[in-house]
Amino acid sequence: MTGRPERGGLDRAAVERMLVDTSPYLSCDDCFARIDEYAEHRAADPSHRDELMEVHLAGCEACAEEARTLIALLS
Repeated sequence: MTGRPERGGLDRAAVERMLVDTSPYLSCDDCFARIDEYAEHRAADPSHRDELMEVHLAGCEACAEEARTLIALLS
């Protein structure tokens, strides 16, 4: 598989995001309930760890983009 999507296909990055192990599970609703606090902690301390959030953000591009945006605004 190349990095380019074929007609109607997914690119390699999209496929890899779909195959990420999302254990322990955190839903998008749960993520959005926690995302403000997570972003505040990450902006204040980039080494802050939150396993549930990190696993979810690795597999959910919509939530990851929201987290990146919030962190950038707070930094």
